Amino acid sequence: MKTQKLILQALLLLVATIGLATETKQSSPIVQEQTKTTQSVQKGVDSASKTKADDKRSHVYKEALEAIDETNKAIIALSKENPDTKAALSALEKSTGKIEIILAREPKLAFAPMDVSVQTFDFLSNVDTIKAMLHDVEEFIDDGEIQQARAIMTNLVSELNINTTSIPLVSYPLATTQAADLIEEGKIDEAIIALRTQLSTLVVSKEIIPLPILRTELLLASAEDLIAKKKRSDDEQNTLMDLLNEARNQLLKGKLLGYLNRDEYKSINKEIDNLADKAALNKSGKGKGWFDSIKEKMKNLF
Repeated sequence: MKTQKLILQALLLLVATIGLATETKQSSPIVQEQTKTTQSVQKGVDSASKTKADDKRSHVYKEALEAIDETNKAIIALSKENPDTKAALSALEKSTGKIEIILAREPKLAFAPMDVSVQTFDFLSNVDTIKAMLHDVEEFIDDGEIQQARAIMTNLVSELNINTTSIPLVSYPLATTQAADLIEEGKIDEAIIALRTQLSTLVVSKEIIPLPILRTELLLASAEDLIAKKKRSDDEQNTLMDLLNEARNQLLKGKLLGYLNRDEYKSINKEIDNLADKAALNKSGKGKGWFDSIKEKMKNLF
């Protein structure tokens, strides 16, 4: 059994690459084909990712990125065989000037966003596979093999990560001034260390959008459009039921992956069951208001 688990663990290793101003996608090592119903909302998933990232990028300050560029220029100038202190001090002066521009515009701003990156971790496996993996995790933990469990747990993620990197506007210019003083005193090595330490103070915030929950929301939106249609055909009725069934499936996937708790799952799943019962009995398009309650509950999950 453990040998089989170790083989599974090796198959499940996932390496996440992180980079500024990038969009990266990671798929589950155990890839299973999505249903046509799930595939039907993929454009909506992609659109939501782009809209969210574009909104974040609209708040980026180009001066913040330029301040970082000038700091790097100063480090390069100081790292030469014959340190160019004049160029370094000039770069640091420009860096401070960029921060001052931001503060003049937004005096109460504590952190200035300078870059946004998007990561997609898409777990393309079904509910049964997730349950099997969780069972293996529990067995590894019971056996005290925490790292083996960790290797599997690393892959139990299905989400969009919107990462925003920001400059701390209070501490950054102070650190720049301190580095400039060290240069003036001829303490070049200490100045380089100070500047590199300064760059490590950048703050990265992360917004997580669970993909199973997003897909549930999109599937329900498609179902709402069909329910509103008068005199649905048999094919349309079948499509409607498929949408609701897949919404249930994605919701359960989200619950298993820990993106909603048991009470939230039960409440929303019950709403979907009620919608399915109503839709099965009514093809006349009289579904106005049926989705109001479930949409309100879904909002609380993001």
